[in-house]
Amino acid sequence: MRMRMLVAALVITAAPVAAGVATAAPSDAATLSQWDRLAQCESGQRWHINTGNGYYGGLQISRSTWKAYGGPRLTGNYWPNKATRLEQVKVAERIKNGQGWGAWGACSYRAGLR
Repeated sequence: MRMRMLVAALVITAAPVAAGVATAAPSDAATLSQWDRLAQCESGQRWHINTGNGYYGGLQISRSTWKAYGGPRLTGNYWPNKATRLEQVKVAERIKNGQGWGAWGACSYRAGLR
């Protein structure tokens, strides 16, 4: 009986700490609202778009940039438009950290992100 109580106490105590660590975002991370504003300009928020212009998905990421920033490894998708919205944002956050908002040119300016 004592063992069960000890295990229960450990689970209850550890759960909030683990949850907080797993969901913490870097302080310079963009919000989903910011990504949605950018996607509205880039693609009309059509996250699965492929118009044949060499850029894919809601944030219009090129295949080479997607690959360079770990898209296939992080998402299991070799094309940005095949990834979910949240997967595209995850890779885009890496792009932003490497290249800044300028990676999205005029749309980042129009969306008020510079």
